Amino acid sequence: MTISFTPAAAHLTDAAHHGDAARGNVAASDRAIDALQQVLAGQADHDKILLRAAAGAGKSVALRRMVVTSLTHPNCHRVAVTAFANKQVFPLAGALGNELGAATVCLFVSKDRLDDIPDHVLSAVTVATGLDGIPDTARVVLGTSHKLGAMYYRTRWSQLGPAANGDRPFDVLFVDEAWQLPLHRYATVERLAPLSVGVGDVGQLPPIDPSENPWRGDPGYNPYRAWPTAFESLDSTFAVDLPAVWRPTAAQLPLWRAFYSDWDRLDCVAAPGDRRIELPPLDGAVRTVWEAVATGAPTLLEIDGLPDAEAPDIDQPLLDELERLLEPLLAGGFSAISARHDGVWQPAGEKVVDSADPGDDPLIVILATRNQAVDDAAEMVERLTTRLDLPDGVLRASTVDSWQGQTNAITIAIHPLSGADKLDDFNSAFGRLAVTCTRATHGLLMLARSGLDQLLDDAAAQPGTPLGEPGTRSLPRQTHQRILNTFNRATLVLAK
Repeated sequence: MTISFTPAAAHLTDAAHHGDAARGNVAASDRAIDALQQVLAGQADHDKILLRAAAGAGKSVALRRMVVTSLTHPNCHRVAVTAFANKQVFPLAGALGNELGAATVCLFVSKDRLDDIPDHVLSAVTVATGLDGIPDTARVVLGTSHKLGAMYYRTRWSQLGPAANGDRPFDVLFVDEAWQLPLHRYATVERLAPLSVGVGDVGQLPPIDPSENPWRGDPGYNPYRAWPTAFESLDSTFAVDLPAVWRPTAAQLPLWRAFYSDWDRLDCVAAPGDRRIELPPLDGAVRTVWEAVATGAPTLLEIDGLPDAEAPDIDQPLLDELERLLEPLLAGGFSAISARHDGVWQPAGEKVVDSADPGDDPLIVILATRNQAVDDAAEMVERLTTRLDLPDGVLRASTVDSWQGQTNAITIAIHPLSGADKLDDFNSAFGRLAVTCTRATHGLLMLARSGLDQLLDDAAAQPGTPLGEPGTRSLPRQTHQRILNTFNRATLVLAK
């Protein structure tokens, strides 16, 4: 067994960090807030405000700030906050409740989801399952688009009484993870307020496949696409981009920039040295691989000499090699170390999360595209957890689609093109690859069978441009090649 390494072709240049980067996001949020206040004051006629972001840009912080600020305006009495899933709504509800008080913040949820609400959220908000349960003191009502837009309530929201606009029940509708909400779901909640504010990752993977257009009468209209795409270019829409990301290491920034290459600027709050992984003693190829990941730079490991897989994206032999790489790391124990930041985003001490006591966010998450592949990975997780007596939160497995919106220290992912013989709409989807590559705060290891470069060299031309602009579309080969250029590349050749 031999291993060889090739450094990334793309390198970090001209990047701002710490306060210089964070202030860019504050300034962008200020512009969105100014636009919001002008609409409330009747000084602007926008009906949509979009705060566009890359993955890990601190979108939820910006959204909470906009919600709180809107309520200080005399022409804003009540606002709604929605998203596609409760896993997005619940954390927002808890954070807003802690800031504004339980009497002010109402979580509007279905009865069959009551048991899913975390205790810390329950203690921070008022919970209502019907309109009668929303208190008169509630100025923020949060719920999924399925709950707020349910047919049953569409003619009944008037019982809350009009908000300050004198007509509709809410003055502003805030949409979190807006680029994940399909247009036909947004249509059910749009009329709740005269102004919609969408905040989200423009590269988000929608929950419903947007590649098929069931609307035969108008090929330009697709209700399965993310709703902001129908409004971004209109004069009535105000849009601004967050120019910095909080989640990645500085060494991962070239990868983020490869996904958002048409943006004017993208910086990283974390500077070189702010994040690191402390490894146990390791030997051979295992040591080489994990030392590469510990640098914070994205690492692609291609393995040559594997037995045939069941299918390109259901690859037990590849997972077997991953298990052999993981066991020494987990047996020896490791730590993820992060710089804490003060009020002006400068380093002020450190936070250490050890694999013996992982805390809230999972330390290592294994991502794959298909449910069967994740089932195989979950069996591996269970074996390693039992054999090594790992605590909860050290190791998990998930589909890429299910893990969007989540974060973890180290991502281990099966490259969507691993073992493929061509690029198609599924394995080459922008959102699927973007989510795969942008979950990690400390290290990213991408696994694949050998042959990605040959696949891309031989791939047929696809419609679209090689610029890689965010959106729900398939990536052409040039974009895949540009993204791979940001990875440190390793090839592991197995003994015959």
